[in-house]
Amino acid sequence: MTSADDLTRRNAKFAAAGFSADPSISPSGNLMVVCCVDPRVDPTRVLGLEQGEAAVIRNVGGRITPATLRTMALLGEVGQADRDGRPAGDWNLVILHHTDCGMTDLAAFPALLADYFEIPARDLDAKAVGDPVASVRVDVGIIEREIRARGFLVSGLVYDVATGLVDTVVGPTPVRSE
Repeated sequence: MTSADDLTRRNAKFAAAGFSADPSISPSGNLMVVCCVDPRVDPTRVLGLEQGEAAVIRNVGGRITPATLRTMALLGEVGQADRDGRPAGDWNLVILHHTDCGMTDLAAFPALLADYFEIPARDLDAKAVGDPVASVRVDVGIIEREIRARGFLVSGLVYDVATGLVDTVVGPTPVRSE
């Protein structure tokens, strides 16, 4: 078991050698990543991100749910408050799903999944829970319908937990502007 003592020792090493106070509250890469909480899918390692480069939202399955959209809206307000610290250029939202996702095990619990997605259980098939490629397309579609902002791109990737490689399912696609 990893203990709090282990974590504070690791943190001391980070603070001494890897810490930078320079990053802004706004991601330097104009990047937001939505991905799964699965410990095999650490987006900073999988995508080679630097400290401060991306805002990361992690949830079960890395899915775009109503709760995710609410979180994104709140983060948008934070970004507006820090307008001066925000880099110029387009924003890229990356939806990162992965193979062998534990969410597929939840298919046996439709009421639980329906509650998670805030939809009737009869609509669960449209969420493509068992197929990471299809689920990325579903979630990109939600972003394309729900987000209306200028200079905003959405991309969909699938990480293969067996090979460590990422495949692009949906390349950077502009969302409809306001």
